[in-house]
Amino acid sequence: MPLGTLDRTPPPFFRQGPSALTKLALCSALALLLMVGDARFQLMSPVRSAFAFVLHPLQRLMLTPVDAWESLAGRFRGAEAAMAAEDKALRQLAQQAERLSRVQQLQAENERLRKLLELRPAVSVPSLTAEVLFEAPDPFSRRVVIDRGATQGVVAGSPVINEAGVLGQVTRVYPLSSEVTLLSDRDAAIPLLNQRTQTRNAAQGRADGSGMELRFLAANADVKVGDVMSTSGLDGIYPPGLPVATVTAVERRGDSSFAQVQLTPLANADAARHVLVLQPLDRAQAARKEAEAAAADEAASAASAKAAKLSAKKAEKAAVKASGAAP
Repeated sequence: MPLGTLDRTPPPFFRQGPSALTKLALCSALALLLMVGDARFQLMSPVRSAFAFVLHPLQRLMLTPVDAWESLAGRFRGAEAAMAAEDKALRQLAQQAERLSRVQQLQAENERLRKLLELRPAVSVPSLTAEVLFEAPDPFSRRVVIDRGATQGVVAGSPVINEAGVLGQVTRVYPLSSEVTLLSDRDAAIPLLNQRTQTRNAAQGRADGSGMELRFLAANADVKVGDVMSTSGLDGIYPPGLPVATVTAVERRGDSSFAQVQLTPLANADAARHVLVLQPLDRAQAARKEAEAAAADEAASAASAKAAKLSAKKAEKAAVKASGAAP
């Protein structure tokens, strides 16, 4: 500053610029303007694109260890899954091959025995498909309702089966629906045949509805866990040979002369959706006998009519010859 002149500018302590409120208002207005402009005219899109382009290599570089770890873990998981799937496929293939060989052997043996013993073929019973609608609301019984009734030809006592085995028996028939009492019901009973020993027994549902049991079976009876029980066909209701249950527990007590044998039905009632309603065996046999008798009567009547026709023709020829020979 030249000598003799007076500095009229205020010292820094007394200098005043825009106030903080003014700066805040200006910055807010600028931010609002930028937001509106970006929303309406996409003003910041080039800036975003430029930042994204510049930061992309850095992002890829930061993600490289993560991608490498995931790729390595995926390779290990894929190799383990492939080896497990291969092992499972090989085991299933071996089981299927063994089962196929046993089935073929049993079929050939069955055909030979039927030819040797001149056994008649298995009895075919009329059947009707049905669908399980719901389980009966009675908490003290094990019953299900199916969508077939008297209108479709269902009768009381008809056996009900599915693809696994015997499910139960029709106990109540309505016009368009029927109630099926399951084998695990405490009031259900069915005659059985042990496929291993060929001995006949009778099973009844347990009181708690959890399965079946063989009652009044001698303590020294030949029954083991895993034995498969099928229908014997002696009751005239169930056709013989239908799978019913397997033995799951055998208990022999020294203070009792009877063994406690528990069975588990092969047909899972909780998973049953579509079933097959069979005509009772005695009715099917009676209908077959009636049909055979009707066919025999028809054949006899046809034969008698044919014989009468032949005799009439012979009498007519004899009469013609006699009239020609007369003078």
